Amino acid sequence: MTTFTFEVLVTLKDGLSDPQGKAVESALPSLGWTNVRHVRVGKHIELEVEAHDEASALEQVRGMAVRLLSNPVIEDYQVLEVAPK
Repeated sequence: MTTFTFEVLVTLKDGLSDPQGKAVESALPSLGWTNVRHVRVGKHIELEVEAHDEASALEQVRGMAVRLLSNPVIEDYQVLEVAPK
């Protein structure tokens, strides 16, 4: 078995209100950053998965993303990186 490291990014679907993003965006000008727009806040999840191959590990991570790590009704997910360890 090989251990694979995955990074998963979970974000709200386009068109949905992002209260955390709005709070960050409204605070930035008071800190001197007046040139930032459209801030979105999401979740970054790192996982190590033991599997026989990368394809089966990736399939497991995608299952986790759909069933636990994200809410498919309002969130999208993306696997950012796959690396054997």
